[in-house]
Amino acid sequence: MADRYPHDPQQPQTRQQQPRSHQVVKAATAVTAGGSLLILSGLMVAATVISLTIATPLLVIFSPVLVPAAGTIFLLCSGFLASGGFGVAAISVLSWIYGYVTGKHPPGADSLDQARWKLAGKAREMKDRAEQYGQQASA
Repeated sequence: MADRYPHDPQQPQTRQQQPRSHQVVKAATAVTAGGSLLILSGLMVAATVISLTIATPLLVIFSPVLVPAAGTIFLLCSGFLASGGFGVAAISVLSWIYGYVTGKHPPGADSLDQARWKLAGKAREMKDRAEQYGQQASA
């Protein structure tokens, strides 16, 4: 297929077809970008080491205060999140029950009705069997 269309503009040009000046510009751009990123990476590593060197003694000195404070903040946040989640769950359950009671047929109402019918049927069976056993025992 490539033989039938030797100058197809849809096919990418190979490396040999590009002029040498384009190759030089691409290489210079890659070296510049790569070098800049490498220098920034080195500066970030140096800044991290310096920051840790300065912060470590402060963290050790203030750890008796910071650790309990962090634990307290964590417990407070998790308590508020749990409380909010339980509140949302309660509101959604109450709204579902209201819809069910008012006859609006919320999702899952069919399953609840089927379970209720099965339980009522089993309860009737148990009542009938108990009456049968009671009659057999008295006879």
